[in-house]
Amino acid sequence: MKPSRRRFLAGAAASCAVSARAAAQAPAPDVDLLLVLLNDGSGSIDADEYRLQREGTAAALEHPQVLAAIGRLRTGAVAVAYGEWGTPGAPEAILPWTRIAGAADAADFADRLIAAPRRFQSYNAIGDALEMGIAMIGAAPFRAARATIDLAGDGPDMRSLVPAAAARDRAVAMGVTINALAIQTEGAFSRFGPLREHYETNVIGGPNAFVASARDRTDFAYAIFNKLVREIS
Repeated sequence: MKPSRRRFLAGAAASCAVSARAAAQAPAPDVDLLLVLLNDGSGSIDADEYRLQREGTAAALEHPQVLAAIGRLRTGAVAVAYGEWGTPGAPEAILPWTRIAGAADAADFADRLIAAPRRFQSYNAIGDALEMGIAMIGAAPFRAARATIDLAGDGPDMRSLVPAAAARDRAVAMGVTINALAIQTEGAFSRFGPLREHYETNVIGGPNAFVASARDRTDFAYAIFNKLVREIS
């Protein structure tokens, strides 16, 4: 195993160990769902598409139907964290875990998401993004019955230190569900074959896992909204 890969995996394991010790020392508030949102920050995402990802995610979290779905949960709350990915071994967590139990919480998270500066990423290292999602769940300050990683991207897994399928299998073994949104703009990564099929084979996993698709900007915003309602419900 390459030294860079050992360091990357060791960092994820350390995050989980720290979380376990913290949880043992101080009981955390309960939520029904831990949801990690991972959006594509790679160079293939232009400024308009990048803004749409941020704005579409923010708007979906604030949508009355999403808030109603949260309100129907046992605890009436979910915890959400947000990150962006692309560079092998170097995805970035952008917003920390936030408990969302109503419109004010969702608005605060949405405002911070829109205001956060872009982190420029290169390539499409989906496996490393999933590894970060696993570490984020391990470090969550909340207890939940379910945990989901929600990944959106416009390309296949490329140059990951940890292959996407291997990271997916590890997450599923831990009880984490992975869903995906395939941004299938015309001609994007067509040499790799249909992106939806790639995500179905290599990325998603766990109970009721699914791939949503988007072909244009309007479709993308609608897909994010529908995916959140489905994941929360």
